[in-house]
Amino acid sequence: MTDAVRDLIGKEIPCLDKGFVRLVDVMGDDDSIVQAARVSYGSGTKKVHEDRGLIRYLMRHLHTTPFEMVEFKFHVKLPIFVARQWIRHRTANVNEYSGRYSEMKDEFYVPSTENIRPQSTTNKQGRSDETFPPDVVNSMAAQMESTQVKLYDEYRELLEAGMARELARINLPVSNYTEWYWKIDLHNLFHFLRLRIDDHAQYEIRVYGEALASIVRAAVPVAYEAFEDYILRAEKFSAPELRALASVLGTHIPSEESLAEFGLKGREAREFLGKLERLKQ
Repeated sequence: MTDAVRDLIGKEIPCLDKGFVRLVDVMGDDDSIVQAARVSYGSGTKKVHEDRGLIRYLMRHLHTTPFEMVEFKFHVKLPIFVARQWIRHRTANVNEYSGRYSEMKDEFYVPSTENIRPQSTTNKQGRSDETFPPDVVNSMAAQMESTQVKLYDEYRELLEAGMARELARINLPVSNYTEWYWKIDLHNLFHFLRLRIDDHAQYEIRVYGEALASIVRAAVPVAYEAFEDYILRAEKFSAPELRALASVLGTHIPSEESLAEFGLKGREAREFLGKLERLKQ
């Protein structure tokens, strides 16, 4: 574990108005990925593959098992509606704050005025880039906050009247903050990040995704670079799209040497040229 990662353990990264992501522990690093891969590759592999090249090869060809050798444990404070999106990623271990055993806290998420937007007319599950007039958006924010205060006051009244905590909580809104410990391996964490830091993800969960990404980038810089190059910033093409590309490219195939200026060298350059050759067929 590097000094940079040790400094991150226990440090809260603020998210939204009252939330945070905190790294609790991490097991493994880039070397752990290489070590796991070389058990499969056999002795002498290190002389053939430089560590960075091996990690990039694994990521490029979706050999994901070695990435599962690295695990992260996070403490996260987040609104319940974000938690409901987050929990769809089921390949993780979760232990959440319980409203049956403890009283829910008087903490609710109120979007900043710049993030209160109209419903998109082109995306059924997202907000528009357009904005409301200032007086309208301020009124909306105030209404959300007053409703939260009212519902929490009623929750407290029910508790004071003797109602069980597990029942009193059920009228609280999904803007209420919860907390959990979340443990996940690197392969599945990369899958989470691919979806949740994408521009199409809801803004609120994207904030948490970016916080997680900053921690992962520090802990496994080589693996994260490969993730960015081959997954996050890559594109997938369908068979019809590939046929269209082939018609555009025609018969022109660049030389291996000319690809170096794009960062394509050695094995990776030859793999790319192989793809172009198959397009022509």
